[in-house]
Amino acid sequence: MDLIVKHARLPHDPGREVDIGIEGGRFVAIEPSIAADAEVLDVAGRLVSPGFVETHIHLDKSCILERCHAQRGDLAEAIGEVAKAKAKFTPEDVYARGKRTLEKCILNGTTRMRTQLEVDPGIGLRGLEGILPLIDEYKWAIDIEICVFPQEGLLNNPGTDELMVEALKRGARVVGAAPYTDKSPHGQIDRVFEMAREFDADIDMHLDFGPTAETLDLDYVCELANKYRWGGRTAIGHVTKLAAASPERFKAAAQCMCDAGVALTVLPSTDLFLMGRESEANQPRGVTHTHKLLHHGVNCSLSTNNVLNPFTPFGDCSLIRMANLNANICHIGATADIRECFNMITERSARLLNARDYGLEVGKAADFVVLDCQTPEAAVAELAPVLFAYKRGRRTVTRPAASLHRPTSH
Repeated sequence: MDLIVKHARLPHDPGREVDIGIEGGRFVAIEPSIAADAEVLDVAGRLVSPGFVETHIHLDKSCILERCHAQRGDLAEAIGEVAKAKAKFTPEDVYARGKRTLEKCILNGTTRMRTQLEVDPGIGLRGLEGILPLIDEYKWAIDIEICVFPQEGLLNNPGTDELMVEALKRGARVVGAAPYTDKSPHGQIDRVFEMAREFDADIDMHLDFGPTAETLDLDYVCELANKYRWGGRTAIGHVTKLAAASPERFKAAAQCMCDAGVALTVLPSTDLFLMGRESEANQPRGVTHTHKLLHHGVNCSLSTNNVLNPFTPFGDCSLIRMANLNANICHIGATADIRECFNMITERSARLLNARDYGLEVGKAADFVVLDCQTPEAAVAELAPVLFAYKRGRRTVTRPAASLHRPTSH
């Protein structure tokens, strides 16, 4: 063996300690005690988890606050400010900012990522040209896939369709959407499903980003996912409108998503920041309750979304922080639901990405993190830091545990 992780606690069974054997970049043994000629990492009863999975982040437009002049802080202003800023993006600029954000993600234990990437006649493919080199450069620490989408509209923005097709030909593996910016939201959704079928691509849409649940495009997405048998390959993000839905409407939407195999990513930081601004008092939080959707059989993930831009002028790329924030926003107190917040940045996120070579199982890739806690719910509740991260059995991150320097007694 190459490495033995001693005295580890696993997320699904944190009540006992096990040893984990790794060879050739894969888990080869998970047993009460392993003895072999190998490097040893004794984690002293700490939690060992599969690496964190970022299902929805925008590397291409991160870290641009100083270039924007946001005052109102709403969605329309954010789209407009970023549109002006990205007209001046270069591949080199996108690469440098994407690299800065990517390294933060890695340092916080992320080992897989789907990054959303905008194309339109204003930016062309410069964002793609900036992000593509990062995939190969950082494969030692993280697997990255690109979802290409039209932030400023598709049918109402001539030339965007051709750019999306070209991006799919050049390496984007997922096709996305933002129907609420288009003259025909359902027309954009139709075209995205066409592209997905043409390129055998998964779908990941920004959807139903608004304050009320009077109309929900998710119903139409579920209809097409059923029609084209794209269940398990279709995800939607945000869906803040569901936060305002009646219990009956929420249940109906959950059943529709469950039956169609449509997953949801909630972006707690962005959704909380942008929603509720139309109210002058008692502002709604605007964050859909993923844990309630899970109870109805819908797969969900939690993710970062935007970092240091007008959509979200905050962010340290910590998915543990997103899980904790989500638990606070949604009044999650049951132990099982807190544990699901952890699952929504690990195994549920991996399922959303159809990442099959993932998990703490013999035969799987040895992508894992060591957290300074003993249980998944403690990780979420206490914002437990990542002490080590490994990709295919190779250490990628080390963060020494904090120590108290007590006074010397006399």
